[in-house]
Amino acid sequence: MAYIHDTWIFSGSIEHEYKYKGKYGAKGEKRQQRKRATPEQISRQNQRNREKNMRRLIKANFREEDLWVTLKYPKGTRKPLDEVKGDVRSFLSRLRYAYRKRGEDLRFIYRMEIGTRGGIHIHLLVNRIRGEPSTDVLVQRKWEQGRAHFESVYDRGGYHDLACYIVKLPDEKVERQMSLFHEEERRELIRYSCSRNLIRPQPARKEYAHWTMRRLLQDGPDPTPGYYIDKDSVICGVNQYTGMSYLQYTEYLLKQRGRGQPDDG
Repeated sequence: MAYIHDTWIFSGSIEHEYKYKGKYGAKGEKRQQRKRATPEQISRQNQRNREKNMRRLIKANFREEDLWVTLKYPKGTRKPLDEVKGDVRSFLSRLRYAYRKRGEDLRFIYRMEIGTRGGIHIHLLVNRIRGEPSTDVLVQRKWEQGRAHFESVYDRGGYHDLACYIVKLPDEKVERQMSLFHEEERRELIRYSCSRNLIRPQPARKEYAHWTMRRLLQDGPDPTPGYYIDKDSVICGVNQYTGMSYLQYTEYLLKQRGRGQPDDG
């Protein structure tokens, strides 16, 4: 019986996950009682996985000081969803051309969102480029439908908050507004879209015997040379659905110690 060790390597950090390879108890480890997952628990776990995958996608493709943009329409505008999608496609096409003229590739993640009063706006994560006009001016020029609002992103928590926002599900107020749309349109309003040139991070995988996992659980992991383990990121426990142990944690370059909150894994 074996455990798998998945490693994601990013600029300045390494994420580790140890988990049991199979579905049943491992020889040599006392398996605790398993529980049957409820639909609500499955839904929460799926959402946590979406957040984790988005966070890693951001870490692999963006950096601090890139831009988190909100594209808005004039107050009171109520465009059909298909027209909004057309506006976004045209905007991204113009922006991509402007980036290419500067010798840069446009990288983005965006999602549409409906406000509590029924108006649609667009959230966009986009890479910042050097030169004039500045990226925020460039974005505003290419968004011809209204105003654009900007924030510089930062990697506190390995972009945890930003990732959660991009994949968040609507609350009750937004759900009421979404009920006015067709089913396919409602799905559109909770999806995100990405440029095709994004790196899709994949882990390096190794297998370990159960006694290696036992040592890790007893003694704790050793840091990679040149890195330190963020103690707040260490999560160790027993999967209530398989009854088997798991471990996950994040390492950071030593020179980055003290830069905001470490990753929560």
